[in-house]
Amino acid sequence: MKIYTRKGDRGETSLFGGQRVSKSQHRIRAYGTVDELNSFVGLAASYELSEVGRNHLKKLQKLLFILGADLATPHSAKPRIDRIGQEEVDFLEEAIDEMEKELEPLKNFILPGGSQAGSTLHIARTVCRRAERAAVACQKWHEVSDQTIKFLNRLSDFLFVMARFENKQKGTPEETWKPDRQDR
Repeated sequence: MKIYTRKGDRGETSLFGGQRVSKSQHRIRAYGTVDELNSFVGLAASYELSEVGRNHLKKLQKLLFILGADLATPHSAKPRIDRIGQEEVDFLEEAIDEMEKELEPLKNFILPGGSQAGSTLHIARTVCRRAERAAVACQKWHEVSDQTIKFLNRLSDFLFVMARFENKQKGTPEETWKPDRQDR
């Protein structure tokens, strides 16, 4: 099987279910951003991580494929795989709670950064927020489940906490941000 099909040469792609749509459609933007997010999660996973981090990111990458397929499947089409649901949201919440037990409570904003893994997870968090905005925009025109939006919202929290967690595991201190006149 060849990697290229030439079917997208005119700016269209197929959704699951066979419908042809413009590559600029909201749905395509949403699942394309999820694909970008998955790549950043893969980059984060390529760095030295705690065992907890490795396990969470491995599972997360699989969930992001499910999310992408969910966004690529109109509700009128029969899904090829299960859609994102409460079970996936629960996984994120449980993982957040588990990692937060190891962290100091936040009293100030922190600057994104730290170790390579932590910094990459902060980038992934911002890409996740963009994916969430794209999914919300898509929801205005197409059916996107509330669970999908909830999952993306919780996922950005998960990525933030995981960045903090991995930085702590590496012994990398967090740099806080406190606004003052010299920051201007």
